[in-house]
Amino acid sequence: MVADQHALDRRRFLRTVGAVTAGTVAATGLPGAAASAAPAETAPLAGPAPVAAPDGAAVTAAATLSQGDFYDRNPRWTVKPFGLDQVELLDGSLFAEKRDRILNLLRTYPADRVLHNFRVTAGLTLPEGSTPPGGWDDATGNLRGHYSGHLITAFAQAYASTGDSVYGDKVDYIVAELVACQAAMAASGRFSHPGFLAAYPEDQFVRLESFATYPTIWAPYYTCHKIMRGLLDAYLLAGNAQALTVVTAMGDWVHSRLSVLPRETLNRMWAIYIAGEYGGMNEVMADLHALTGDAKYLATAKCFDNRQSLFDACVEDRDTITRLHANTHVPQFVGYLRVFDQGAEQTYHAATENFWHMVVPHRMYAHGGTSGTWPATPDLPANTNAELFQPRGNIANSIAGNGAETCTSYNLLKVARNLFFHDPDPVYMEYYERTLLNHILGSKRDNESATTPNVTYFLPLTPGSTRGYGNTGTCCGGSGLENHTKYQESVYFRSADNSTLYVNLYVASVLTWEANGFIVRQETDYPRSEQSKLTVQGRGRLDIRLRVPGWAKDFSVKVNGVARKGRVTPGSYLSIQRNWKPGDTIEVTIPFVLRLEKALDDPDVQAIFNGPVLLPALGTGNTFKEFSFYRHFTLAGDLSRAVVPVGDGTFTTNAHTLRPLHVGDTQAQHVYFRRSEPAIAFGSHDSGVPNRKRPDGTSFLDEVWAAAPFKSHSQFMTKVSRTSNEWVQAGLLTRDERWDIITAAGNAEDELES
Repeated sequence: MVADQHALDRRRFLRTVGAVTAGTVAATGLPGAAASAAPAETAPLAGPAPVAAPDGAAVTAAATLSQGDFYDRNPRWTVKPFGLDQVELLDGSLFAEKRDRILNLLRTYPADRVLHNFRVTAGLTLPEGSTPPGGWDDATGNLRGHYSGHLITAFAQAYASTGDSVYGDKVDYIVAELVACQAAMAASGRFSHPGFLAAYPEDQFVRLESFATYPTIWAPYYTCHKIMRGLLDAYLLAGNAQALTVVTAMGDWVHSRLSVLPRETLNRMWAIYIAGEYGGMNEVMADLHALTGDAKYLATAKCFDNRQSLFDACVEDRDTITRLHANTHVPQFVGYLRVFDQGAEQTYHAATENFWHMVVPHRMYAHGGTSGTWPATPDLPANTNAELFQPRGNIANSIAGNGAETCTSYNLLKVARNLFFHDPDPVYMEYYERTLLNHILGSKRDNESATTPNVTYFLPLTPGSTRGYGNTGTCCGGSGLENHTKYQESVYFRSADNSTLYVNLYVASVLTWEANGFIVRQETDYPRSEQSKLTVQGRGRLDIRLRVPGWAKDFSVKVNGVARKGRVTPGSYLSIQRNWKPGDTIEVTIPFVLRLEKALDDPDVQAIFNGPVLLPALGTGNTFKEFSFYRHFTLAGDLSRAVVPVGDGTFTTNAHTLRPLHVGDTQAQHVYFRRSEPAIAFGSHDSGVPNRKRPDGTSFLDEVWAAAPFKSHSQFMTKVSRTSNEWVQAGLLTRDERWDIITAAGNAEDELES
């Protein structure tokens, strides 16, 4: 937390009254602070103080609204999140380690780089030595400004999460300078509306309306969304009142362009590959409606309905997403939920829910990601673009090329989270944990850098693939800055009536719930630990609901040291209702279990998990490794003898090292392997009979071991005898083969019981 509380209080005061002027910013000592900032009007301390915005919109600048309070206003959520500033991530955890590497980058990142392309477009003087962010956000690219928007959000999230003024100072400086850029653009008369603000001229937006294609133009509204989202976050997370004035004016400009276009034109625009990609523009416009009450912003949000490409099909639950660009479409559904939240019809929620179930699990890889390439099939031509949704149920057949764009997982987490707010189904948080612990944590390299976020674009699944890090200025580089500065956002939720606290994730953190008088401290090193301890400070009635992971077999809880009795159902929430008093504790034990997940389209292609943690096998080679496990099984029927721990979350099997995906380096790995069980064998006793399969792909050993655990060798022999007899009747075994199988099973008694 910030050591100088006086400085922090002063900052909050300045933001509250919207009085961050050029002089105030200059006082922070940031380079070039007063180079071009225009003075801002100072609002009175008391009473409503509307600040005039273009098109007659009014923004009340007398007080800023916190993220938590903004969430609290949503009338359609039955479950609500806490603001980032209400949940503190504790040091020492895996999450804190990954976060701190991004925070160190943000701490030293020059704010003037964020502003460079805006100043050029506005015709303002550049500070000496100023350079653009780079990558796709260079001095001439058609996407410049997008990475700057992500940086503003990252600074705001860092400030809300830590309270460290170094990040708040950067937000204030950037916003004040964007005020000057917006004013200079308006004064130039070169743009269609005084609210225009971008890092390049308006021509890309004009050309989109004439249906220009990529790469002539490159997703102008996508870039606009990143800037507007950054400004909204500057307001809600960092308390900068000027940011709301700037982004509201931008909203007026968006309204002025789109409200005059016929529906047919809008439909065609959003259906253009890449050029029509708009990120979450419907989300930010709906948020502006929620903040200002102005109906035109909600109407503008609906202008982004992707009617030609996907919206109506999803309302009707028709799966048409194959070959669509995944990350173009996923964030649109976050926006549809926001539009629904503001009073729109049920179709917006239905479209989102139906879309979600088209992706999860039907197009979801083991680490939670989606999209990939695939070879030609009799029904479908080949695809070489790894950013496109694969066919429904196509997992093993699409593990090729790069695949699994990290941006897409970033947005799928948003969809899962927002669906949960309407319907607290544990399935959404099951997905959230899977993807956060594996794809997102695994997307961050475990080293320091002062120049690059060191995150992945793709997190590939191809056998023997390596992760490529860096991504300064790319889409995944920008969302990566955000991913690792907001880990705590979904650890805890609350019911709308504040009677229930949901503990969704086991992450070392402190929740400060002032409105309810509770502080909850969670101490754990999950997922490197299988325990978590929650200590409650506060007094009163509260229902605390602990998420029981779907894979957890022996989830147990102690309250004040006393074991809680009763049934625990995996894939649900365990409710603990009581009158809490200060110092009460909840101790959670979640024994990890080794388990296998089969690809939907090929049950022999599998991935290994230890509890929630995906365990790729290290090694090169571009073909699937072949693993066998049944020979190592005991009567327990588990992987405990086949996959052996060697420390630090690492295991060995079949002479290969298995290691958590969240370890961020560039070693070659195999996320999936091919299961090979060619012969029917028990321990060292091989029957000599091939392990044949039924027409549905189930092998003889699959069917036998599906009945595990066995209480005794006798029970095991009964299962072998019955199954082998059924397979003889089905013509899959001969009677002599059946006898050989039973003999081998009987001779393996000592090994099976050990």
